[in-house]
Amino acid sequence: MIETISVHVLRSVGGFSGVAYAATKLPWSSNVQISWTLAIISFALWFLFDRTMHGFGLALLISFIGTIAVYVVVAHGLYSFGHGDIYGVRTWVPVKPVVIISNIRLLNPAINRDLLSTFLPIFLPSAYYEYDVVVIGGGPGGYPAAIKAAQLGLKVETLCAICQIVACVEKRGSLGGTCLNVGCIPSKAMLNNSHIYHQTKHDLGSRGIDVGDVNLNLGNMLKAKDKAVTGLTKGVEFLFKKYKVEYIKGWGRFASANGIEVDGLDGSKTTLKAKNVVIATGSEPTHIPGIEIDEKKIVTSTGALSLEKVPEKFIVIGGGVIGLELGSVWSRLGSEVTVVEYLGAIGGGLDSELAYIDRSLSFHCFLFNSKSFTKTLTKQGFKFKLNTKVNGAKVVDGKVKVDVEAAKGGNSETLDADVVLVSVGRRPFTDGLGLDNVGIEVDNRGRVVIDSEFKTNVPNIRCIGDVTFGPMLAHKAEDEGFAVAEIIASGHGHVNYDVIPSVIYTHPEVAWVGKSEDEIKKAGVSYKVGSYPFVANSRARTNDDTEGLVKVITDSETDRILGVHIIGPNAGEMIAEAALAMEYGASAEDVGRTCHAHPTLAEAFKEACLLASFGTAINF
Repeated sequence: MIETISVHVLRSVGGFSGVAYAATKLPWSSNVQISWTLAIISFALWFLFDRTMHGFGLALLISFIGTIAVYVVVAHGLYSFGHGDIYGVRTWVPVKPVVIISNIRLLNPAINRDLLSTFLPIFLPSAYYEYDVVVIGGGPGGYPAAIKAAQLGLKVETLCAICQIVACVEKRGSLGGTCLNVGCIPSKAMLNNSHIYHQTKHDLGSRGIDVGDVNLNLGNMLKAKDKAVTGLTKGVEFLFKKYKVEYIKGWGRFASANGIEVDGLDGSKTTLKAKNVVIATGSEPTHIPGIEIDEKKIVTSTGALSLEKVPEKFIVIGGGVIGLELGSVWSRLGSEVTVVEYLGAIGGGLDSELAYIDRSLSFHCFLFNSKSFTKTLTKQGFKFKLNTKVNGAKVVDGKVKVDVEAAKGGNSETLDADVVLVSVGRRPFTDGLGLDNVGIEVDNRGRVVIDSEFKTNVPNIRCIGDVTFGPMLAHKAEDEGFAVAEIIASGHGHVNYDVIPSVIYTHPEVAWVGKSEDEIKKAGVSYKVGSYPFVANSRARTNDDTEGLVKVITDSETDRILGVHIIGPNAGEMIAEAALAMEYGASAEDVGRTCHAHPTLAEAFKEACLLASFGTAINF
C-alpha cells in the first residue's frame, strides 16, 4: 500500500509540474501565482483522469500532497521552470517521463508503452515491466489465459501500473492454435459434413426421403470448413480487442526470465519485458523415423484436412483418435481406408469391457469392447491391421509404398496407397523457444516440468497445455489457461485432472471421463456397474440411431461415480453431464433422482445411474 501511494504521489507531482511548465508561457509575473493558480487546475485534471484507480479519498489525499509539494518547490525557489530543461524537469527527479505518460495514456496506449520503454528503465530499472503477463502461444490454452488475465485486471504494482496488462505472442498469424486452425475445429467440420453426405447418399431413402443422385463437391466442403475456422479465429481476435489483450504476431523466445524477443511476421524485431510469462506453445505431430512428410502424399493431420481430391486408397498409420476421425471422413467420402496399428486394439482409452445391447428387441447381451468397436467401423468400410509395425513409407511413381510387418516379428508386406496419414501421436513444441537461455527444465519426453501451480523451475515462468504434463486435449489446456491466470492474480486456481473427458468423434461417438473398469480393478476398489443400451432409449429409437450404450462405474460403498463410458449418438455432448456430476461428487442415485427431459438421449445416463445404484432401471 505504501509503495502504491508513493507511486501515485510521484505521478501527482509530475502532473502538477507539467501543467506548471506549460503555464510559464502565460504572462504572469510570479512563480507563486502560477503555483497556486495551477494547483486547482492540476487537482481537477488529476481527479478526472486518476481518481477511479483507488477511489475518491485516496485521489483527494494524493492531489493535496502533490499540490503542497509543488507550492513548496516553486515558492521557495527550489526549482524553477527554465526553458533549457529537458521536458521542464531537472535530471535529479524522474517526474516528467511519468507525467507525459499519465497525461496521454487515455489517448494512445501504444505511445505510453514507447515512452515507458524510453524513460522508465533509466530511473527504475529493477521495477519496470512492460506487461504484467505475456503468453507465448495463442491456442486453446494460451488465448483463454490471456483473456482471463485481462478480465481479472492484473496490474503491475510499480510505475508501470498504467502499462498494457496482457500480451499474447502467436507465430501462426491467426489465433486458436492447432485446434482451431488445423485440428479440432476443421476436423469436426469435415466429420459433420461427410456424415451428412454419407447419410444423404445411403440412408435417407429408408427414412422416406428421396433425393435422387447425390454428388460430392469437395471444393465447397473444404470452403465450408475454412469458413468455420475463419469465423472462429476472427472471433478470438475480437475478444482480444474487447478485453484489451495485445496480439503480437511473431515467434517469441526467451532472452531472459523477463525478456521475450519477438521476430514479427512482418519482419520487425522487438523485446517485451514481462513480470510473468506463460508458455502455451502446444504440440506438433510425432514423426516416424525414415518417413518423410510432404503434406501431399504422406501427410499429417494438417494435410489430411486439405486434400484436393478423394484418394482411392487411404492408409492411416495409428489407430488413435486422430487416425480414426480422419479415416472416417475419407471413408465416408469414398476412400478405401486401412488402419495400421502397432497395438492389438484401437481407440486409446476405450474401456475394455462395456456391456452392449443388441439392436434387436430381444435385448440379447454381449460384450462391447474395443474389438466390437473395430467391428462397428469395419461395417462402415474400414480395414484394420492390428499388431502391425510400419518399417517405412515412400512415394514411388505417384503412389505410396508402405512396408509393414507383424509387431512381434514375422513376414513383411508392402501396402499401396494414394495418401498415407501419419497419426502416431503428438509431442511438445518448444523449438526456438529459448528454454536453454533461461535454464527451464524439461523431461526426457520434451515436456516442460512444472509444479502444481504451473511454475517451471524459473519462478515467474509458468507453462500450460500440450507442452507440459497430462493429456493433450484442448479443453484441458483451456482449463489450465483459466487456472494459471487466477493463480497469477490471486494465488488460487483449480483444475481437476480426474475429471477430464475424452471424445472420439466417429459414428457412433465414443466418450469417457474418469476411471476405466480395468483401472478400478487394479486399484483394488470395490465397485458396481450400471450399463444401459441406447436401443432401450426412446429418442435413439425415434432417430433410428441405437448402436451403443452408457456405462457408469460407482464406488460400491459410497455410490460415488468413478467413471462414465459412452458409445453412441451424441456421446461427446452427453459426457458433459457425467463430468459435472463427478466434479461435484454426485452419487449415481443423485443423477438417477434428477428429472431429465423426455424423450432425450440423456435419459440413458440417468437409467445407467439407476442401474448402478439400485440394480434396476425403469425402461430396461
